[in-house]
Amino acid sequence: MDLAEIGAYGDKHTGLRGVNRLALTDADAAGRRQVIAWTEPAGLSVPIDQMGNVYGRREGTDPTAAQVLTGSHTDSVATAGAFDGCLGVLGGIEVVGTLNERGITTRRPIEVGIFTEEEGVRFGTDMLGSAVAAGRPSLQYAHALTDRDGLTLRGVLARTGFNGPADECLDAPHA
Repeated sequence: MDLAEIGAYGDKHTGLRGVNRLALTDADAAGRRQVIAWTEPAGLSVPIDQMGNVYGRREGTDPTAAQVLTGSHTDSVATAGAFDGCLGVLGGIEVVGTLNERGITTRRPIEVGIFTEEEGVRFGTDMLGSAVAAGRPSLQYAHALTDRDGLTLRGVLARTGFNGPADECLDAPHA
């Protein structure tokens, strides 16, 4: 419910409330930062790729094993419910925290993904962050997309601070 306060609209007294965190707006950036803060107690490292996808990573015992990926997104449609999309992210963090609390190690690394522009409302392509991570479409194509105000995805990634390092490889190990 703390995350639902970020980008909230409506009347909390009548119960008619919702969330508006369009991708890479100030509200979405604040929501992402809040979720990243919740990954710290779970001991997750948090790399961010050039698409702005965030991967909270818990290492496994076998450094050569492929990771298990869970998660979803924190961006929303203009009139979303409190748990639309973000439940997958929050659930993944909870799973990792529970594993840690119980002293359970895993052979494979576990990653909790927060994908960028999954709703497709702002830049017109749904599931964009996960699609770029999987190799379709290209990063260059995605970076050139514009919103209704003419702002490019590349530009808003830089403005919000979610433009990952230039040397981060998008298709490994996260694809």
